[in-house]
Amino acid sequence: MRNDITKDENVCLSDLDLPYDLKNLTIKQCTHLCSEIRNMLISTVSKTGGHLASNLGVVELTMAIHRNFDSPNDKIVWDVGHQAYTHKILTGRADRFSTLRQENGISGFPKPDESEHDTYISGHSSTSVSVACGIAEAMKLQGKDNYAVAVIGDGAITGGMFYEAMNNGGKDRNKNLIVILNDNDMSISKSVGALSRYLTSLRNTEKYMNTKRAVEKTLANIPVVGMPVAKSIKTAKNSVKYKLLEQSTMFEDMGFVYLGPVNGHNLSELEEVMHVAKRYDRPVFIHVKTVKGKGYMPAEKNPGEYHGISRFDIVTGNPEVSADECFSTVFGKELSALAEKDSRICAITAAMKYGTGLQFFGSQFPERFYDVGIAEQHAVTFAGGLASMGQIPVFAVYSSFLQRSYDQLVHDVAIGKLHVVLGVDRAGIVGEDGETHQGLLDVPMLTSIPNTVIYSPSCYEELRMCLKRAVYEDKCIAAVRYPRGADTSSFDKELLNTEYTFTHSESRKLLIVSYGRIYSDVYSAGGILSADGIDCGLLKLTKIYPISEEIFAEAAEYEQIIFFEESMGAGSISEKFGERLARMSYQGSYSSVAANDFVKQASVKSCLDKLGLSCGKITEYVRKRSFIDVKA
Repeated sequence: MRNDITKDENVCLSDLDLPYDLKNLTIKQCTHLCSEIRNMLISTVSKTGGHLASNLGVVELTMAIHRNFDSPNDKIVWDVGHQAYTHKILTGRADRFSTLRQENGISGFPKPDESEHDTYISGHSSTSVSVACGIAEAMKLQGKDNYAVAVIGDGAITGGMFYEAMNNGGKDRNKNLIVILNDNDMSISKSVGALSRYLTSLRNTEKYMNTKRAVEKTLANIPVVGMPVAKSIKTAKNSVKYKLLEQSTMFEDMGFVYLGPVNGHNLSELEEVMHVAKRYDRPVFIHVKTVKGKGYMPAEKNPGEYHGISRFDIVTGNPEVSADECFSTVFGKELSALAEKDSRICAITAAMKYGTGLQFFGSQFPERFYDVGIAEQHAVTFAGGLASMGQIPVFAVYSSFLQRSYDQLVHDVAIGKLHVVLGVDRAGIVGEDGETHQGLLDVPMLTSIPNTVIYSPSCYEELRMCLKRAVYEDKCIAAVRYPRGADTSSFDKELLNTEYTFTHSESRKLLIVSYGRIYSDVYSAGGILSADGIDCGLLKLTKIYPISEEIFAEAAEYEQIIFFEESMGAGSISEKFGERLARMSYQGSYSSVAANDFVKQASVKSCLDKLGLSCGKITEYVRKRSFIDVKA
């Protein structure tokens, strides 16, 4: 930092050693930096896509956190991690911020291997307080006086794990645990007027806290009458407080000091309340009110649309690529069409109505549409309850988030043989969101659960067919999994069905097996190989589990079988396919290509290519593995 920096009102991020120099700046200088950060957020996300509205809303809050806490010694845990863009900028990554969510660039989520300031990986919600409780306890055991700070959004507090952690953290009386609620949407309690706001502002000041302690200490030293008087005052105070500040009682009952709400865009208020919070010798809960999309009018007006957005034009706010039709919207429209004729069909989302295409159902059938918040576990068991009464519940959920409900799928649905339909969105590679969001585990997870059927359509028409079958024919857990984005398939669709399609070769030398989105690449590779004289048959699975028994007799006619799969390999369909062939004493050669580790951020195309699942890599693999003589 330049020696005269504190005199420069127009200080820039590039002038600073971040985050350390922030503490030496004035509020006015920090306000100027906040404007620079907002411009950087809008400019970058307009080119890379990402989570814009939530990050615009936490600029001042993030600035105040880094001015009042000492990262990385104090541990800041972000929940959900997609609101940590400003945190990344303020911790030495401003010069690399243009690489956000790009291959070999900085992640859209906190990653400890990217920076020492990123305390914990955070791609799923409602986890931060649990993490912070563990960190605070470890600090206590290690004799450290640093703080564990959990920053959680109002959407994330709909998850049950938040309340479990609050209950545990408050009971432990960890004086170095601070939870900050970024409240930018829902109201957690009714307004109680001007008096409440006055009392709240008074209560959030250090002067109030020092006066309170002085009075308590004085009363405690008065013989005989001191303690009874103090107790009476506290009882009367609490009675008034509970009436006027009802939102604070739940958190205080859990053992936290409640401070707030405060204006999340006023640096002075934020710094005051954080300074006060650090003076308490018990866990503190700070309630901060922010505006989602703050500073960019299109995002302020439509925060939902700018929560996660593709590239867009800054002037108009319009996305460069229209997402009018994709697998999600086709799913949502088809479900609405089925529900129009059947009042038993219900739709459930876990705070992802637009992401899963359920906005159409919600608009047309509001009485049968349920947004349960970020609570996938509850969503599955809730669906089980609906099913037990003869309804047909359809839970649309991202593959990555479905992982959170494994126990409920087993215990509350599968054992009872209840009919629940799962629309598994974002199945397979999703690209730039990286490891925490790739949908590579739903197949291994679901195939481990008895009374489960899984479909993986390769195009829109198959999706419609599979959804209809899952709703009306299967009487168990019926999962229809489909990828992110649009249908770009280019294979022969004459024989589409919900089971499987064989395209046999005359030689019965080589069979290539696949399903879902990448079958189109397999089909194209098959054409290239055939032109090169490598004769191969193709097997496209649509119902991928359980695999139809009649398939294996036909497959065993081939001397070599290669399975390509957009899933984690362990527990995959390709693994089960190979095991079944082995049980029938198949004498040919069998191999498979699938993921064997978490997949880092990159474009979908690049990820699939690195996994060996692009047309070019499929062709290359078959050529190297094939022991078939090429025709002259």
